[in-house]
Formats: sequence, structure tokens, C-alpha cells
Amino acid sequence: MAEVGDYRILHEAALRDHLAGIPDLKALIGGEPAAWGITEVGDGNLNLVFIVKGTRGGVAVKQALPYVRLVGESWPLPLSRAHYEYLALSKQAQLAPGLVPALLHHNETLALTVMELLEPHIIMRKGMVAATQYPGFVDDITTFMARTLFFTSDLALSAAEKKQGIAAFAGNHALCKITEDLIFTDPYRIAEQNRWTAPYLDGLAAELRDDMELHVAISRLKLKFMASPEALLHGDLHTGSIMVTESQTRVIDPEFAFYGPMGFDVGAVLANLLMAHFASAGHERTPGERRAFESWVLETVEKVWSEFARKFLDLWRAGATGDAYPATLFAGERGAARLEAERQAYMQRLFADTVGFAAAKTIRRIFGLAHNIDFELIEDPKKRAISEARAVRLARAMMVETGEFGTIADITGAARKLRDWMPEFTNG
Repeated sequence: MAEVGDYRILHEAALRDHLAGIPDLKALIGGEPAAWGITEVGDGNLNLVFIVKGTRGGVAVKQALPYVRLVGESWPLPLSRAHYEYLALSKQAQLAPGLVPALLHHNETLALTVMELLEPHIIMRKGMVAATQYPGFVDDITTFMARTLFFTSDLALSAAEKKQGIAAFAGNHALCKITEDLIFTDPYRIAEQNRWTAPYLDGLAAELRDDMELHVAISRLKLKFMASPEALLHGDLHTGSIMVTESQTRVIDPEFAFYGPMGFDVGAVLANLLMAHFASAGHERTPGERRAFESWVLETVEKVWSEFARKFLDLWRAGATGDAYPATLFAGERGAARLEAERQAYMQRLFADTVGFAAAKTIRRIFGLAHNIDFELIEDPKKRAISEARAVRLARAMMVETGEFGTIADITGAARKLRDWMPEFTNG
């Protein structure tokens, strides 16, 4: 592809030369550059990702492409997303230290970022397909979400600081547009890039396109996504953007970062856990062998919400300095009691948003362009469709009947009931 200004795609030889020209990185990797091992490992939808190893250590290198990698040059995409990812990682490292990879180098012109090599971490989604449990995940992810969301919100910032934050990420609208189309619009209409497990889900796909209650619900969520800059979001916080060991969690890939509704990030985490739960039966080799894992997943769903809410409220109670809810309006015991009641109401509204956004994130992964390996690696297409139909049944209820899910236990209870529900397919 033709170069854009001084931008060029760095394949192995060019990447080696670039890194060798940065003394700190050369020393960190160690050895002669000609002997470095360079492996392209990007399995995502948008970018090139390399692992570079030498005699002393290694680094991870990410370079944005001027198009959507999953589709090709027919879908151009601005390189500026690398800039916003770098900004987001820098802010997240400040607010949630130790929960994102360390930044080692950034080249704006090349849309290239060099980061700490996370080893022996793996992508969480891959581990969950293998039924691996991660006991440290809840504490880490809830700390990450509570701190990054609270401290970039009006509860912690002055109005001027908040507006400066919004402005810093406002140019990332091309990535927001991808979300607006692929999550909130395309799965509910005929779109060229939609796909699903055919022929089994053909009827369900048609139902989604004809479901006006669902169309209203998803449109309300889309409007909230576009018009509610509550805090700095990761913007794509799923189990494919989280690297883990049993004791460590690192959040990666915040190139979709922007100021939006908090429930979008929290809902994304819950949605991907729920999809792992529903996909689990399709990965069984013998009946019931993954029940313990499935129980852990649903317990994790409950703990992610409850611990996030607890930590968020603790931060608020500890001394919110933002321009929202001025302390002078809530003086004395009566004021303190009224403010606490308002905090609880705030979290209930945030929970309702979370429920809706979790549903939207589920449906897009089954009927939209980009799917999850949780489902995709189920080899038998009928078993895959059964797992997906169960997830969609819950998601539709969560989106249209959000008020019926007043607590996180209502969601996990419904998921348990649907675990063995058998859909009737009109095709296949």
C-alpha cells in the first residue's frame, strides 16, 4: 500500500532496523539485532502485533494499519487511533497502576507503540475456552474499572478538567463510528458484513430484524453511547483485550477509548463472561465436565458487578472533588443521608445501563461482523447455534425488559435456567 506521508508499514526487516535505532530498546532486548526473534502474532481485527525477543528480554510492538485488517484496504481507517490508544494507556497507567502494560516507546508518525512483553500471560478468552479459572481477575478488573471510570468522571473532576478530557479524545470518532454501526445498528438490519451460524440461526436473525421493541431498545442505547460522555472508557473491554495469569491481569488495546457512558465498559466485561458461560456446554467432551467452570463464571459475573460497585462507591465516599454533587449542598447528617441515597440511585441507573449494554455486546458477537472464539471454536455448528441461541434469548430479555433485572443475581439466575434450554430451529 502506498505510504501516507512518512508512515510506512514495518515488516520484519524494517521493524528490526527501527528498534535497533532506539538505544534504550536495543539494550532492553539485548544481543545483536540481526539475531533477534521477531514473530507477528496479531490475531485481532485491526492491527499488526509483533513479539521481539533478544538475549536479555523482549517487547511487544503494535502498529496501526491504515485500514481494518479483518476486511482489508476497502475499509480505510485513520492511523490516529494509535495516538488515542497511547493517550488512554498513559492515563490508565496513572489511575490503575500495574493493570496495563508498561509503555516503552511511541512513534506518532508510524502509529507504532512498543510495550512491555507480557509473559506468561495469555489472552483471557483463550484461557476460558479451555475452562481455566482466574482467581485474581475479579479484584483486578474491578479496581481497573472503578478507578479509571470514577477519576475521569464529573464526580472527581472539575467541569473544566472533564471538558478538556472529552476534547482530548473527541477526534477518535472513526472508532466510535465502528461501534455505532457494528454493535448498535448492523445486527438489527440486513448488512453485507453480518454473519451468523447458518442455517440454524437464520430464523432468529430474521426475528431480530423485525423486532421493533428490540429496535427501540438498541436505539436508546446507541443514543446514550453517543450523547453521554460520563467518563473515559476503554471502549472495547472484552476478554480478548485482557491478558491474564492466575494471579495477574493486564488490560490491553484501548484504541476505542473515548468519553462515554460507564455502563458500556462494565457491560462489555459482563457480556463476555456470560458468553463464555453459554459457550461452555459446546466445548464439553463428556456431559457435565465443565459445570464447575460454569459455576465459577457466573460467580465471577456476580462479583464483578458487586465489587465494582463497592469500590466505585468507596471512592465517591472517600472525598469526591468533582463539580457534580457539591458538598456544600449536602451538609450535616440530613445532607449526608440524602447524598448516600442518591449514590445508591446513581448505581442503580448505572446497573440498568450495564444490563442493556451487556445485551448489545452479546448480540453483536453472534449476528455482526466480529465474533468470539468462545462460540466460533465449537466445532459442531448445531451445538454452536444452541449455545448462541441461549445467549441471545437472555440478551433480548436484558435489553427489552431491563427493569426485570434489578440485581446481578437476577441475571445469573436467568443464565442458569437457560443453560439447558433447547431452542427450536426453523432451518437445519
